[in-house]
Amino acid sequence: MTEPATVPPDYELDDDPARVDRDALWAFLSEQAYWARWRDRAVVERQLDAAWRVVGVYERATGRMVGFARAAGDGVSVAYLADVYVLPEHRGHGLGVALVRAMVDEGPGATLRWMLHTNDAHGLYAKFGFAPPNDQYLERPRRLPEAAAGGAG
Repeated sequence: MTEPATVPPDYELDDDPARVDRDALWAFLSEQAYWARWRDRAVVERQLDAAWRVVGVYERATGRMVGFARAAGDGVSVAYLADVYVLPEHRGHGLGVALVRAMVDEGPGATLRWMLHTNDAHGLYAKFGFAPPNDQYLERPRRLPEAAAGGAG
């Protein structure tokens, strides 16, 4: 087991889905996230509603959500880590490490098999045991909806 998730005193982690700022989440995913541009707001809302677990990072003084992670899974054996971010102006304080640690190593997901797709931050995820798949792992790539097939994704 790794160290408990620690955040600077100006921030807090919370896994209450009701606290997620849906407008802030949509703003980041639709404007800044390279991996989410094919989604429309209705898709993001459905993903959030269906999430097995969410963890947010919030400024203590304002309550503003400045980071987020979502997990899909069965809650028993597997989980998929998605939509992990910390706003650029809040990076460099260990919030990304704390966020992933809270999601993956703490709480109900600590013993699950975790999966993830990412083009960046491999060093962060390696701290939590993420590595290239072995020869037992197969995957069918995502098929974008017709309307989004020409967009980034």
